[in-house]
Amino acid sequence: MRAMADSVRATGRPAPPLRPTVRTVHVFRITVGASGRIETVMATTAVGTLAIGTASIWYEISAPADGSTVVLSHSLFFDHRMFDELASLLVAAGHRVVTYDHRNHGQSSVHQQNEVSVDTLTEDAAALIEQLQLGRVHFLGNSLGGFVALRLAARRPELLLSAVAVGSSAEEEHQLEAFAPLVDRLSEHGASDSIDTLMYIMFGDTSLSTDTPSVQDWRERMVALDRTIGGSAYQVIHRERIVEELHGCTVPVLAISGTEDHAYPPPISDVNIATACGGEHRRVDAAGHSVSLEQPDTVANHVLAHFAGVESTVGSQG
Repeated sequence: MRAMADSVRATGRPAPPLRPTVRTVHVFRITVGASGRIETVMATTAVGTLAIGTASIWYEISAPADGSTVVLSHSLFFDHRMFDELASLLVAAGHRVVTYDHRNHGQSSVHQQNEVSVDTLTEDAAALIEQLQLGRVHFLGNSLGGFVALRLAARRPELLLSAVAVGSSAEEEHQLEAFAPLVDRLSEHGASDSIDTLMYIMFGDTSLSTDTPSVQDWRERMVALDRTIGGSAYQVIHRERIVEELHGCTVPVLAISGTEDHAYPPPISDVNIATACGGEHRRVDAAGHSVSLEQPDTVANHVLAHFAGVESTVGSQG
């Protein structure tokens, strides 16, 4: 902003808008199974940041470049890494995958509470698709990311091939009274004092009882979240419903729920969404609120079938 002001003073006209900062890299992520065999290999081809309004949004694009594009939008309290396993499965199936961090999360910029509403995050996502010139994409979001996916489907259908809402809701917050004191504590102290509550909200009983590596990793990461996460949490629980906007939706929508979701249990996270938009729904066993992270193989199977059906229909129409 200072550089732009200096340019105006010197030339009488504003500086050109900031361009995306992109760094092309070749990072190979290798997952080794219990048998010692290599199960997945994912090549990261580009990472960078986008200037979107007042925000700097970090993103990562994974090969192959010629597959249809899937954008993955993460949950509150997480970042793009919640999709590491799911992204590798989608890349292996031939899709180009874009992950990114919301404002106040991961490597994206930090903002005040009034700059991180769900509507603002939806505008960020639309700008990301447009600035990266991704064309029409499949947009999958978990929880908060699902709120974004549904709003894009209702408001920016020209950007999407399909939308997938995982562990999410089209309604206003039905646990507002229960969640409000938690949000106050997050705003005052950060996440460390509330970590047990956050883990119960974000993971299912199966994941928690077996204390999976994902649970261990994300517990450590969530403990480190500072007070700025409270502003994001406030906006999440005070979002407006989108049920009426989804009536007549032209974008194919798939809702995926977890049977152990403590935040948005079925039918909120599956039947209700599908009914609102005329879409479809699937239910995943042994998964809580973070379905994409807890059961990535099952989620991949559901979304790949969904993508194939959508693309077959688009192909037949084109």
